[in-house]
Amino acid sequence: MRYEIDLAGVLVPSLLLWLVLAYGASRLLGAGLQRTGFYRLVWHRALFDFALFICLLGGVVYLSAELLS
Repeated sequence: MRYEIDLAGVLVPSLLLWLVLAYGASRLLGAGLQRTGFYRLVWHRALFDFALFICLLGGVVYLSAELLS
């Protein structure tokens, strides 16, 4: 796993980049779930969104470790 990524000469912690990617993906997925009416089936929307974000973050970190190493 890389701990820092070089973006145009600026070293950025890789976890920060993965957090931003996971947040963007969770917002897009949340909008899609809202549009389909899936949230009517969810008991606690904020808790569900947080769990979705954590799952996406884990997936992004796992894929980055596999693809960038």
